[in-house]
Amino acid sequence: MKESLLRRAVALHYDEMKDKAPKVVAKGSGLTAEKIIEEAKKAGVPIQEDPTLVELMRHLELDDHIPEALYEIVAEIFSFIYTLDEKVKMRE
Repeated sequence: MKESLLRRAVALHYDEMKDKAPKVVAKGSGLTAEKIIEEAKKAGVPIQEDPTLVELMRHLELDDHIPEALYEIVAEIFSFIYTLDEKVKMRE
C-alpha cells in the first residue's frame, strides 16, 4: 500500500503541572495507527481527525513536545474537546 494511503495517528498528552506543552505519547501508520485509535476509543479518549495536523506532527519522536508553531491550533482542539466533554457531563 502506498505511504500516502496509510492511515496515520499521533496521540498527544498534556499535563499542565508537568509539561511545558503537549507531548507525543504514541504515533504510527497503518495497523499501528488503527491500534492507537482503537485503544483511544476503548479508553474514552477524544479523537480529532486532522490529516494536516498529523502530517505536521508525524516527524516528532515519542515524548517530544509539540513545536511552538502548533501551540495555537492544538490549544483550540483541546479547548473544543474540553467543552464537548463538559456538555456531555452536564447531560448525564
